[in-house]
Amino acid sequence: METNPGSSGPDREKPSFPRRTSREKRKKIIRSGDSPAPTTGAALDERWNASQFKVPAAEGKTRFHDFGFPDPLLHAISDLGFEYCTPIQSEILPSTLSGKDASGRAQTGTGKTAAFLIAIITRILNNPIQGKRKPGTPRVLILAPTRELVLQLSEEARQLSKYCPIKVISVFGGMDYVKQRKQLTADPVDIVVATPGRLLDFQRRHDITLKKIEVLVIDEADRMLDMGFIPDVRKIIHSTPSKEKRQTLLFSATLTGQITRLASEWTRNPVTVEIEPEQVAVNTVEQIVYIVTSDKKFALLLNIIIRQDLSRALVFCNRRDEVRRLSEMLTRYGINCSMLSGEVPQQKRLRRLNEFKSGKIRVLVATDVAGRGIHIEGMDHVINFKLPHDPEDYVHRIGRTGRAGATGTSISFADERDAFFIPAIEEFMGRKLICMEPEEEWLTMPEAVHAKKRRRAPHRKKPGASSHGKIRKGKW
Repeated sequence: METNPGSSGPDREKPSFPRRTSREKRKKIIRSGDSPAPTTGAALDERWNASQFKVPAAEGKTRFHDFGFPDPLLHAISDLGFEYCTPIQSEILPSTLSGKDASGRAQTGTGKTAAFLIAIITRILNNPIQGKRKPGTPRVLILAPTRELVLQLSEEARQLSKYCPIKVISVFGGMDYVKQRKQLTADPVDIVVATPGRLLDFQRRHDITLKKIEVLVIDEADRMLDMGFIPDVRKIIHSTPSKEKRQTLLFSATLTGQITRLASEWTRNPVTVEIEPEQVAVNTVEQIVYIVTSDKKFALLLNIIIRQDLSRALVFCNRRDEVRRLSEMLTRYGINCSMLSGEVPQQKRLRRLNEFKSGKIRVLVATDVAGRGIHIEGMDHVINFKLPHDPEDYVHRIGRTGRAGATGTSISFADERDAFFIPAIEEFMGRKLICMEPEEEWLTMPEAVHAKKRRRAPHRKKPGASSHGKIRKGKW
């Protein structure tokens, strides 16, 4: 019988980690490269109506079907398993649906993306454009700081609009410009999700015009500021209609003085909504910290993955070299693993993300920057192999699971150095973390799978050949 690394003996039952509900298992994932087929969606909607989506009333909760959304949108919301609004959705939707500007302090995992996408899709469906439309002239522009976030936002937009005659295009660097231009100019586009730099490239070549923008969304404005994108964002906004003639929605994990000034510059009498960061982590994610020495961390990680039979886990390290080394070691011990960091080319990043989503890759090891835009349905476990130095990064990491009200599990390792970061994390979240020592059996290293293969079939190393797969000994 398998045990929990923190259990007092081998006879304890294996702990029951949160599993996906039957409704969550029915969620349909649309690949980031796919586009919705309006005719197919219309045909599907003929067999579905709002009466099929009934959620019981609950005190203090707002139901999605209470808003009276168009049936095609409500159908997609039902497919995704959404029943009750998250706090930011219930607070901001009444204002955004009426066309008001908004600025929100909300971190990833709060449901903010669905909040603004639902308002956008409702607006497009309720206000169709008559007559012929010019390609490359979007109605909605969503700006995001990273390619990963652009892909995440685009995927969610396609999921919510899959029964609607709405075209969503992703525009970001590191991919074939000509291919993106063909997608943008082939047919009229409704929603463009873009990084600032690549969007400016399209503007300079006159492949896109922003004169018809009805809704502008600026997501993760604080990261835009940190990454030096604000001058580019200003150029882009200057190309759109004035703020009096468009709806502007701005979201940020923090509302500093600089962000507040930008919101005032770009929005018109915005409704302000603030969701406390600890609400994201405390309410939906079970958090466990194992106190372990640095030389035993890998053994503990390996045993957790194998004994708990984790089918999809995201493991965080602080540096690229740590990510690379840990990925190599997991592969050596028979774990189907890959890495995601800034040194991985964009094409490989996208391929690895898709393989992780489809289940071909069991474990993905990532840095904070590379992992922040990851949005995977049904990912139950996030493991902090190294605790972050910034408490806010801890919340961002565990926000990869337990998203928008779903449950998840976060496991962190604290060695003799990382333990010093725990008090700051606890203070930031306003709660104590559960800390325990794993049982000795969970710290025993199994034999490396690849090592056994080499003994059975030895081969002579060629002079000058690389030592790929060789793992350096030492502590983390």
